[in-house]
Amino acid sequence: MINLNSIKERSLKLTLFVFILNLLTLTGQERKSLVDYFLPMEPQQPLVSEGIWGDAVAVPRDTSNGLEDSKLKNWCYWDGKIVKDDDGKYHMYASRWTQEMSHSDGWHLGSKGMHAVSDNIMGLYVDKGLLWPDWKDGIGHNVIGLRMHDGRYAAVTSELTDGEIFVSDSPNGPFKLLGKIQVDPNGFDIGLARYQNKTKPNYGHMSNVKILLRPDGRYMLVGRSTAVMISDNGILGPYKIISDRVYKNYPELPQTKNEDPTIWYSGGLYHMVYNHWPTKTSHHFTSEDEIADWIYRGIAFKKDEFKIFKYTDGTINDWQFVERPTAYVENGHVTHFIFSVIDVGKGQDKANDNHGSKIVVVSFAGVVFDKDLQNK
Repeated sequence: MINLNSIKERSLKLTLFVFILNLLTLTGQERKSLVDYFLPMEPQQPLVSEGIWGDAVAVPRDTSNGLEDSKLKNWCYWDGKIVKDDDGKYHMYASRWTQEMSHSDGWHLGSKGMHAVSDNIMGLYVDKGLLWPDWKDGIGHNVIGLRMHDGRYAAVTSELTDGEIFVSDSPNGPFKLLGKIQVDPNGFDIGLARYQNKTKPNYGHMSNVKILLRPDGRYMLVGRSTAVMISDNGILGPYKIISDRVYKNYPELPQTKNEDPTIWYSGGLYHMVYNHWPTKTSHHFTSEDEIADWIYRGIAFKKDEFKIFKYTDGTINDWQFVERPTAYVENGHVTHFIFSVIDVGKGQDKANDNHGSKIVVVSFAGVVFDKDLQNK
């Protein structure tokens, strides 16, 4: 009997081998950027077009990749960060809102923190419900998850809230409110950490919060401004602002309308990627000390030029908006990126229509990426 799983595995290995061989045989003079290390996506089930939502740019697709409600019976999904538990299961902490709301209304009127689980990092992720249903009716946006230094699981929400952290001994919850993130301006403008609020200047909402466990046991936080903050006193802080915006010393780059930074540590470097939303262009920076020496590494990916959602058979999904990137690191290297995507312009996604958003997982050649950066 033919072993289809074995054939599928050999096909994937051959695809990865050819991809890595192509990277290694590029001339030393050719400068590569982060986008060159995305790998074709191996479908978890046959690609489908019929009976699912989506504009032409989003079909055919693998509805088992990442997290989605393929028939839009209930939810639109956004955000998303993956945490692996001790049993090898993958937990995605994200946000969702009812498809009975438009995207424009859903994200800021109906968004709630949620949790999904998969046996495979690529998916299918199964929606397990709200993360904190008893706290403000589950409200949550810019939701991420992480494993704390003490082994507990944490989920973070910002944008619609002040910037809170919930914790649990189990990746499945229940998640209980630990408290609000505290910030020490440390001589910098508090606006780098929180929206300005005339009546409560130190207590405005945080936005786009990402938290990184540093190798030295401290916590590093970056929000929408891309300013770096460090806590010596646990995950709640206080986080001292220790730098201005990472792009400030690069006047040739857009200085406004930047958002959605993601951070990780690999290959001896701190990395940050953020998005300039008007041009749908993401930029990549690295630092050895995460304080003052942020070096611009070039465009990470640009929606209209690079096609990163490509399957092993050559099929491409050209999502209209690609946002909220997060990096999944295992054994010291990025293995996958997670993206929030939508098939049409955000204002075109109406209530109860055939358009929606989902979370996509894309493989990444992190070992080769880190090696190449070290050789530059």
